[in-house]
Amino acid sequence: MGKANISNPVIRRLPRYYRFLGELKSKGFTRISSGELSRRMGLTASQVRQDFNCFGEFGQQGYGYNVDILQSEIGAILGLNKMHKAVLIGVGNLGRAVAQHINFNLFGFQIIGYFEQKESLIGQMIKNTPIRNIRDLDEFCRENKPEVAVLCIPKEGAKVISEQLVRLGIKGFWNFSHYDISLNYPEVQVENVHINDSLMTLSYKLNNLDK
Repeated sequence: MGKANISNPVIRRLPRYYRFLGELKSKGFTRISSGELSRRMGLTASQVRQDFNCFGEFGQQGYGYNVDILQSEIGAILGLNKMHKAVLIGVGNLGRAVAQHINFNLFGFQIIGYFEQKESLIGQMIKNTPIRNIRDLDEFCRENKPEVAVLCIPKEGAKVISEQLVRLGIKGFWNFSHYDISLNYPEVQVENVHINDSLMTLSYKLNNLDK
């Protein structure tokens, strides 16, 4: 199966496999069967095997999976062994929290620039990198060629800035703005982060426990 034909549910399970295998390594596991892995993750053994078979043969009959090798293989599939240059737009409360508390380098991204329009924040440092004026975005992107933008701005400002970023060559967005970038730019890769949606989903589940 070509990678272009891998289903979205399979792709979205890969980070969970990667994270879970890391937890197994920290507990001293060196190998694990598909049955044991599926049981611990709440999946079926056939689902685990089907997911891995989309990308090749990782296990051995009668042995199972080498935990360290399997995690490394999944990390390579996810592209964690590569580094994509990124800019973060909007360094208010949310943007600052994202910038300070997420180790982007572990996930294949290097934040090379922070941008903000609020004058009082410009010039402050985050992880030894200065916050720049949003007016300098064009020049910075032309010189440094980032591929990814992290949008931590309100929805009302996202349309204009996303147009600018796509024009400047941005190929992917980690989008906290709630603005639907994909609607106008279907060729761009977008991961939307809707914290409110997650809370509403939890509310639904709690309210339907006995139904």
